[in-house]
Amino acid sequence: MPKWNSLDVCSAQSSFYGPDAVRKPRFLLSLVRENNDYQRLQASAAVQAAERLGAELQVTSANGDSIKQSQDLLTVIQTPSLHPDALVVEPAGTPMPHVARAAAAAGIGWVVLNKRADYLAELRSQYKVPVFAISSDNEEIGRLQGQQLGVLLPRGGVALYIQGPANTTSESRTTGLGQTKPKNIELRTLRGDWTQESGHKAIEAWLRLSTSKDIPIGVVACQNDGMAMGARKALELNGRLVGVPFIGVDGGPTTGQAWVRSGALAATVILPPHAGIAIEMLVQTLQTGVSPPEYTLIPPQCHPSLKDLTAKMEKTHSA
Repeated sequence: MPKWNSLDVCSAQSSFYGPDAVRKPRFLLSLVRENNDYQRLQASAAVQAAERLGAELQVTSANGDSIKQSQDLLTVIQTPSLHPDALVVEPAGTPMPHVARAAAAAGIGWVVLNKRADYLAELRSQYKVPVFAISSDNEEIGRLQGQQLGVLLPRGGVALYIQGPANTTSESRTTGLGQTKPKNIELRTLRGDWTQESGHKAIEAWLRLSTSKDIPIGVVACQNDGMAMGARKALELNGRLVGVPFIGVDGGPTTGQAWVRSGALAATVILPPHAGIAIEMLVQTLQTGVSPPEYTLIPPQCHPSLKDLTAKMEKTHSA
């Protein structure tokens, strides 16, 4: 748990608007887990934004445990000496409406990352602290991956599709993919939990099926880069890696983008880290007293572009 200086932030007015606003702002970022490339990118972006803007930042991880995450946040909220100006939270489970209400009532801002939270409008109407959400456009991510599949399998075929845990993020990405995936591409859907290990296990489980031996794998599409790399390792160990392209999502500069450059991934979808954007928006709120919009969607980007991916595939087929 974070330990702040002696200043006790107890009300929205003194915390965000008024004389105390000139002091160094303090934020707590609560992420889902540590063993995930995108979560590490989120933390790094937030730390860099806080340093650049002169804010104090404490970063914590729920290690995938939604109950622990809620309890830890409630401990901060219920302990005045620990109060930050705002909590920036990427929920491990539900969007935690009861924790959000407790934070706002205590004069603490509340920012949700990568979740649709239906209670935001209510809290914004009742409290003066900043309450808003920032998310990737997950349906658009899925649509981009559906287009990538069309480029990689122009004649159709079978694609293994590793989803994240059953939640709105993975469901939205699946919905988007279904909107653009060519009808001649058949999906075999597997389940992971955003880690390389889970991608590896998903492929291992599929390979144990007797039917898997007779199915030529055209593409392995994963809802994040980590699962794609885990899946790649599992196919390599099983001797079925040759000629199989992999695609993922996140596109970190030293992970997904680097794996595309090395050829380990055929393509990825770049997601700008939202935690740094959240810190910037909160600091601006401190300075102006104007809250951000209730909900901000961050557009994703194909890497390489669909045009470049198509040109690469055409060159490969003509060689």
